[in-house]
Amino acid sequence: MGNKVNGTLLVIGGAEDKEGNCEILREFIRLAGGPEANLVIITTATLEPDSAGKKYHSLFEELGAGIVESLDLDSREKANNRSIVEKMAEATGIFFTGGDQLRLTSILGGTTANEALQKAYRRGAVIAGTSAGASVMSNTMIVEGNSDEAPKLNTIKLAPGLGLLEEVVIDQHFAQRGRIGRLLSAVAHNPYILGMGIDEDTAVIIRADARLEVIGSQTVTFVDGRGVSFTNVSELSPGQALAIDRVVLHVLPKGFGFDLAARAPVISDMSGESKEGEGNGDN
Repeated sequence: MGNKVNGTLLVIGGAEDKEGNCEILREFIRLAGGPEANLVIITTATLEPDSAGKKYHSLFEELGAGIVESLDLDSREKANNRSIVEKMAEATGIFFTGGDQLRLTSILGGTTANEALQKAYRRGAVIAGTSAGASVMSNTMIVEGNSDEAPKLNTIKLAPGLGLLEEVVIDQHFAQRGRIGRLLSAVAHNPYILGMGIDEDTAVIIRADARLEVIGSQTVTFVDGRGVSFTNVSELSPGQALAIDRVVLHVLPKGFGFDLAARAPVISDMSGESKEGEGNGDN
């Protein structure tokens, strides 16, 4: 089904380091061209665009980016301004801040800005997003869900995302907010969609060959439901507990990778070489 990914994405689980080595943000700048990078910051998701824009603008300049510009697209009218096309057409990297992912898609969906984003992505610009900016990357996104209880029918609400990444649903602040239950619920709704839970100060670099690399200080959890033989998600009443079997779980830290097409981890050994995992083996 589809190409899964058509360019380079940097998907960040939120709360990335902004005061120390800034590994993840440095990697974004490196991928976007280093000192030649032309970055656009999109603050649509947040209700404090000035503060978020200035913070990342200052950080990216301090970390060596060439050109940095912040776009406050807080309405569909602004997102349909033709000048946006010119700015995105020149960008080598586009960065989505955190906030509310539904606010982001409801403002950008079907606009000139979204069209320009898709074109920039296909021509090779690196698209990065943190927290809510990570959730919107996929075709289907989690917009709401309880993190403090067992998975149930009403644990999550799903909505269309920006569609930069196919057959994946992303959750962020993952381990820190105990979101395994809601990611399992999302996978139960459609077991063919791979669940990806990204911890804080952690990110995945996803390339056009559908392989990804984990960077940052924590881990990424993959929930693969292709082998599920039973789930009661279509029979539940609100509040009833979810049943789901034969789910395959992978938890990978920095230096490991994952092949989205094969649904298999890429495991680094002590020699620095990497090898394909066994995929859907016994848990």
